[in-house]
Amino acid sequence: MRYSANHKLETREKLLHSSAASAKRCGFSTVGVDGLMKAVGLSGGAFYSHFSSKDELFASIVERELGQSMTRLGGDQDLDSLDRCLRQYLSMAHVENVETGCALPALGAEIARSDEAVRQQAQDWICRLQQSWAQTLGSDALAWAILSQCIGALVVARMLATPDIQRTVLKSSYDEIRKQIS
Repeated sequence: MRYSANHKLETREKLLHSSAASAKRCGFSTVGVDGLMKAVGLSGGAFYSHFSSKDELFASIVERELGQSMTRLGGDQDLDSLDRCLRQYLSMAHVENVETGCALPALGAEIARSDEAVRQQAQDWICRLQQSWAQTLGSDALAWAILSQCIGALVVARMLATPDIQRTVLKSSYDEIRKQIS
């Protein structure tokens, strides 16, 4: 059976999308190549026509996911748009929808254990985001503090079992950030 010229690209995109969702939901190291390929309806052997290794797939996921997060969180913005961004980031919807959310809270620990190239890629992304927020806030230090607080608050909220306490963590973080930027 002959495949269309775009088949390989479409399959790679499906694999990246599915693998990213799985990695953010369950952790990247917990799923094997066969499981990743089964999720897109292919055999494990087909994986190597798209990636040379699972590490290469992870690097591609990090690049793709952090690029998407930069699009959602970065860019030229004023304090009102930054506030909307913070409200969305520090929301129960973001806690509950790990697969579609920011990659850093879900994959940060795995990125930290990755090779230098993946860590450098994550550093480049977060530094661009920090610079974007620093321009809006007028402070490099405040931008770092708010980014760290947002990511940390999301990690803590996801660790907790009780939605009321999760909401309290998110609201407390948001309220404290608002005090800092007002």
